[in-house]
Amino acid sequence: MPSLVVRFVATTIAPRPRAGRSLAADVVPRTSCRGRRGPLDRPRSRRGPALVDSRTTLHDLYAVPQRSTVTQLASRPAATRPVPDIVTEIPGPRARAHVEFDHGVTSPSLPRAYPLVPVRGEGATIEDIDGNRFLDFAAGIAVNSTGHAHPRVVSAIQEQAEQLIHYSASDFYLPIYPQTCAELGRISPFNEPTRVYLGNSGTEVVEASIKLARLATGRPYVVAFLGGFHGRTYGSVTLTASKSKYHAGFGPLLPGVFHAPYGKVEDLRWFDEVLFERLAPADEVAAIIVEPIQGEGGYIVPEDGFLEGLRRMCDEHGILLIADEIQSGAGRTGRMWAVQHWGVVPDMLLTAKGIASGMPLGALIAPARLLEAWGPGAHGSTFGGNPVACAAALATIELLEEGLTANAAARGRQALAGLHPLHERFPALVREVRGMGLMLGVEFDTPEHAEEVQWACFQRGLLVLECGKSAVRMSPPLVVTESEMATGVRIFSEAVAAVAAERGELLATAEAAGAITGVEAAG
Repeated sequence: MPSLVVRFVATTIAPRPRAGRSLAADVVPRTSCRGRRGPLDRPRSRRGPALVDSRTTLHDLYAVPQRSTVTQLASRPAATRPVPDIVTEIPGPRARAHVEFDHGVTSPSLPRAYPLVPVRGEGATIEDIDGNRFLDFAAGIAVNSTGHAHPRVVSAIQEQAEQLIHYSASDFYLPIYPQTCAELGRISPFNEPTRVYLGNSGTEVVEASIKLARLATGRPYVVAFLGGFHGRTYGSVTLTASKSKYHAGFGPLLPGVFHAPYGKVEDLRWFDEVLFERLAPADEVAAIIVEPIQGEGGYIVPEDGFLEGLRRMCDEHGILLIADEIQSGAGRTGRMWAVQHWGVVPDMLLTAKGIASGMPLGALIAPARLLEAWGPGAHGSTFGGNPVACAAALATIELLEEGLTANAAARGRQALAGLHPLHERFPALVREVRGMGLMLGVEFDTPEHAEEVQWACFQRGLLVLECGKSAVRMSPPLVVTESEMATGVRIFSEAVAAVAAERGELLATAEAAGAITGVEAAG
């Protein structure tokens, strides 16, 4: 690797400016994930000293102490430090230098929410490259279900890695592969024998489900929902309809895909009145794929009766119902699978993200009679069902069943009780508080305000993520404690109050924050 040198420049990071302005006057804005210029986008400096020069190697940038020693405060053992614990400006000097380096060598297609540079984690805590400790309510986009570095997951990974890291399950028989398939079938909602296909990610098993649905039914058409997100590969991105940017410039996409309105019982009329009447006969529709709770589309919980009605309609017309539980599954909503809240059993269930605590694993679970539609060679994967990822999944399933799923339900109730007052105090800013378990969403009046709340949380040591048009989601690890949840709700409330005060709504920052600080609800 060529020598790259880093000099840390003492600069002050200004508070997040209004949308449309760069973080500092001497920064060239970069297009953000929303297509706007904003303070999260800081690739290059026009004036002043560069962050990268010829005096320090990459090793100096990434020589992170074994435990934080950035300041005397940060040098205390991690176990004795509070969370959050911000010991530098945000982002810190090492983080700024890393972002500068990153922007020069990585694909510009990566959207990047804000300049967080994590280097280690424990439970619901993330520590960045500068020694700042954050309360993690993003969990790597709802992936780290058992928290960061759970000892039992780490042990399972280590033990498997010492024996066998990889051998392709597509061509050979790995002992841990069918063990994982059997466990996934056991915890699935199906009341009959199952078979399981393992891939590396959510988008891969979505692709597998499209192929299987068309093959098994002999029908060409697939229906997804407006607001849904199913991945970014060609088939899955065709199903995705949460933002037009995911399709921009990539057409023509997969043919034979339609998008229906989502979430309300009355939306089901669209199938009879529009799809079956004008676009595609019901007996030519192979499958309908649905997120039981929409994820990237805004953490949208459907009305009671919507999924049940969808199931009845599929049964009536012989259409396969595919439940995309990639974000909502693995205990996140307080049940193992979100469909269980409505008593719905799909024809295929897709999982990934949290099922292996951060290791790359996706699974298509279905009744054995359905998977028997395809024969050897119809689908496979070199890395799918990797032994190390399978070991992590087996440990994760044990932990979910031992209490993490129940904790998700309790902490979700606590969070919703603490967040609902925000809508009452700031009705013009906070339009809705919603969620189930640890899929929590707060809808704001504009995308700019959602982005400002996300940034204000980051500055205060709380990691959250935007989703949908103008919402902020909270998806903490399922190990989050009652105390951590109370802290997270307090910080989020303070961030909302700060944005509201800046916009002149209701109360001054101190009054608004004081009125809602310390809101806690029994789990």
